[in-house]
Amino acid sequence: MNKFSGTGVALITPFNNDMSIDFNSLEKLVEFVINGGVDFLVVLGTTGETTSLNDKEQNDVINCIKKTNNSRLPMILGIGGNNTSNVLEKIISTDLSFFEAILSVTPYYNKPTQEGLYQHYKAISSISPIPIILYNVPSRTSVNLSAETTLRLANDFSNIVAIKEASGDLDQIKNILQNKSSNFYVLSGDDGLTYEMIKNGASGVISVIGQSHPKEFSSMVSLSLKKNFEKAEIIHNKLFGYYHYLYSEGNPSGIKALLSLFKISKNVLRLPLVPISNSLFNNLNHFFKDESL
Repeated sequence: MNKFSGTGVALITPFNNDMSIDFNSLEKLVEFVINGGVDFLVVLGTTGETTSLNDKEQNDVINCIKKTNNSRLPMILGIGGNNTSNVLEKIISTDLSFFEAILSVTPYYNKPTQEGLYQHYKAISSISPIPIILYNVPSRTSVNLSAETTLRLANDFSNIVAIKEASGDLDQIKNILQNKSSNFYVLSGDDGLTYEMIKNGASGVISVIGQSHPKEFSSMVSLSLKKNFEKAEIIHNKLFGYYHYLYSEGNPSGIKALLSLFKISKNVLRLPLVPISNSLFNNLNHFFKDESL
């Protein structure tokens, strides 16, 4: 195991009913996932609704998680965007001394070419004082970081150390896994594909359901990494029933609903995101109660 393997959790940002940040719930969540056995924390990722937080709020979230974690687990910080110069400025101006790596999503909306993506990450590599994890999530960004560009970046820049792969394209993911160097790591960005990806050589996951089920999901990942696939598949199949409820109306809407059932945080999101529909919530609640019996 290394600091870029195992189960990472992309933490939500809990809100109060007045839309202020609920720091008590954030502390509770961090303690819950640490006690559940996860391996590292991802701060201010897309699951954290980071685009709806101003600079002060982002710093407050970092400080809350940093204080609660108290150096128990490695932390990774999300810094990305579709304006390369702004991303570089954010990296330069941020105190990264408490973080093991930056998780940087592909530029969204403006749909760069593969060469544009390469040059974007090259610029980040040139100024980042800590390692970089690429984040490919075409369903959110409308651009896919190809296997060829991923491998090119991994081979050309020693501080680009891993990718969070959430394309859902197993052929693309297998291409990366089969052709990468031994010191480049592939992390699943899709809870439902994590078991299959680790079977094919992935190093772990940056998870969403790891917040509500840290013990179960991290056990599944650990068993898979130890090639105990029979036991891992049992847990994988048990958790699989949740994924429709978590993702059919978007993330983090689903996980916030589930965490409210665990009484860890409130089911509150900032616009333009809204809670899942009443019908989906009721179905999730029935499934949750049945699973809890």
